[in-house]
Amino acid sequence: MSALSGTASSILIPYATLALWSRRLNRTLADTREVGEEEIDQISGSSITESLPGAERLVINVSGLRFETQLRTVNQFPDTLLGNPKKRDQYYDPLRNEYFFDRNRSSFDGILYFYQSGGRLRRPVNVPIDVFTEEIKFYELGEEALTKYREEEGFIKEEPKSLPKNKFQRKVWLLFEYPESSFAARLLAIGSVLVIVLSIIIFCIETLPHFRQYRVINEANHTELEKQFTIEEDDLPTVDQPFFIVETFCIVWFSCELLVRFASAPKKLAFFKVMMNVIDVVSILPYFITVGAVIIDDPKRQNQTTSLAVLRVIRLVRVFRIFKLSRHSKGLQILGQTLRASVRELGLLVFFLLICVILFSSAVYFAEADADTSLFRSIPDGFWWAVVTMTTVGYGDMRPVTLWGKLIGSLCAIAGVLTIALPVPVIVSNFNYFYHREAETDEKVVPIPTDDDDPARVVPSPMTEGSTTAMLLNRMDDRSNEKPENLLCDRCNSENATGGFSKCDQCSAEYNLISALKQNSTRGKNRIPHVRTKNVSFHVVYTPATDQLSVLVSNIVMYI
Repeated sequence: MSALSGTASSILIPYATLALWSRRLNRTLADTREVGEEEIDQISGSSITESLPGAERLVINVSGLRFETQLRTVNQFPDTLLGNPKKRDQYYDPLRNEYFFDRNRSSFDGILYFYQSGGRLRRPVNVPIDVFTEEIKFYELGEEALTKYREEEGFIKEEPKSLPKNKFQRKVWLLFEYPESSFAARLLAIGSVLVIVLSIIIFCIETLPHFRQYRVINEANHTELEKQFTIEEDDLPTVDQPFFIVETFCIVWFSCELLVRFASAPKKLAFFKVMMNVIDVVSILPYFITVGAVIIDDPKRQNQTTSLAVLRVIRLVRVFRIFKLSRHSKGLQILGQTLRASVRELGLLVFFLLICVILFSSAVYFAEADADTSLFRSIPDGFWWAVVTMTTVGYGDMRPVTLWGKLIGSLCAIAGVLTIALPVPVIVSNFNYFYHREAETDEKVVPIPTDDDDPARVVPSPMTEGSTTAMLLNRMDDRSNEKPENLLCDRCNSENATGGFSKCDQCSAEYNLISALKQNSTRGKNRIPHVRTKNVSFHVVYTPATDQLSVLVSNIVMYI
C-alpha cells in the first residue's frame, strides 16, 4: 500500500508542476496580447537599433517603382539628397512610410548603385546622357561624381574662363569676346558677322565666268618665226578690281579684330591654343600671300603653272572664314562640341567603313573579273564604288553587271546602312546634352563685368532645383505683391519673418514657412498652419483653367 501511494505521489507532483507552468505561460501570453502595436514596434525597433545600428531598411518609391536599401548604405554620403536626413525628409510620405520621388525610374538603378558601390557611378544603357546628368544633379551626388561621370562618357573637361585683371583691358576683352556683356559688344558682334558674310559672298561671286580675268602667255622661243600665245585664267588680282578692294576692307577688319583681341587677352600663350583664334589667323593668311605674289609677279618666269596651282590651293583656305561664324553662333558651337565629344564613335565609324570598303571592293572585283563590260579594273577602283554604295549615294558611274556582283552590291548597301546607323544614337545623345547644358547656362548663370579686382563674377539664378517654396513664392509674386510682414507660429503664437525653411524664433521648432498660404488661411489673419519638414510631404498642383494653385499637405488640400 505504501508502495502504491509513493508511486502515485511521484506521478502527481510532476503533473501539478506542468499545470502550474502552463497557467503561468498562458498569463504571459495574455499580457503580451494586451501590449499595443506601437509599444511592440518601439521595443523591437529600439532593440534592432541598439544591436545593429544603421540596419533599418529605407523604402524609396521612384514614380511607382519601389526600391529598398539599408539606411547605413545611403549614410555613407551625408552631403547627398538621400544621405542627408533633413534633405530626404522633404519627400517622406507618412501614410505609406516611404520616400516618394517623381523622377526617372530607369536612372535610379545607377543612382542606387552609387551608394551600394561606395561612389562608383554607372549610367544605365537605356538612359540618355542628358537625362542621367539631370538625375545626378537632383540627387546631389556632388561635383566630383559628376566630373568623373563626364570624363567616363568622353566629355572634355572645360577650363574655367578668366578675365584680364586690368580694368581697361578687361573692358576691351569683354567687348570683343562676350557679345552679351553690353549693348556695344552686341553691335560689334553684328558688324563682325556682316563682314564675314560679305567676305564669303565675294569669295563665291568672283568665281563666276562673267567676273573672271584672263592673261595672255607667250610660249614662243627665239628659234620660231611665228609667235604662239596661250590664254589662261589669271589668278593674280589687280589693285583696281572691286573684289580686291572689298577683300582688302574685310582683311583689315579681321586683322584689327585679331590684334585687339590678342592685345587684351588675359593669357597670351594660351590665346593661339584656342581653335577659333587659329581659324582667324588661317583665314587672313591667303590674302597676304596673294599680295606678295602680286608684288613679285614676273611674266617671264618659267614655272608659272606650278606657282598658280599653289596659289589656288592657298586661296582655297579662304573658305575657312565661314567657321568664323561659329564664334557668334551657339548652334555651331554646340555642333563642334558634339563632334569633339563623339570622336571615339566617329573613329569607330570610320574604322568599320574602312573594313567594309576593303571587303566589298575585293569581293566585287573578283565577282566581275570574267565580265567583258566590267568597270572594276582593280581593287582600288572598287574603293570608290564601295564608299558610294555604303553611304547610299549611288552616283551610278560604277556598277556591277553580273549576278554575283549585284548580290555583293546589295550586301554592301545593307552593311553601309547598319554601320552608319550604329553610332548615330550616341552622337544625338551628346548633342542633346550640350544643347540642354547651354540652355541651362543661359537661364542660371549670367557673366557680369566688374570694376574691382575680382576679374570674374557670376550671378546664379535665384530659383534652385527642387525648391517648392521658391516656386510658391515666385508664383505669389506674379499673382499679388501684397505680403504680410510676419507670420504667427501655431505652437507658441510668436511672430516669425516670412521665408522658406526656417526655425521658430521662440520655440526653435523647425517649420516650413510657406508665405503663399498666409492670405487664405482658415485660422485667422496672417496665421498659417506651419508644416514640419520632417515626416511630412507636400505637393503643389496648378490648374490653368481656374488659375488656382493648391498645396497638398499629407491629406489636407489648401488653396491659394
